[in-house]
Amino acid sequence: MKSLLAFILGAGSLLGQWNARDQALVEEILPTKEESKWLEIDWRIDLWQARKESAKSGKPIYLWEMDGHPLGCV
Repeated sequence: MKSLLAFILGAGSLLGQWNARDQALVEEILPTKEESKWLEIDWRIDLWQARKESAKSGKPIYLWEMDGHPLGCV
């Protein structure tokens, strides 16, 4: 995500379409390293594998589950 944004910013700078205010705004919007800590978690997508690892290590499972269409889930 950040590399794509950096590419867009770089291309925009070359074309003269981005100024310092625009770049500052993008940096303000992007999450900080502290806010992105959840990306460092080694998430599992296979519940059965997670259950086996949980039983072996004695750690709990955090299950995030949604029903229905992702755009219509309330």
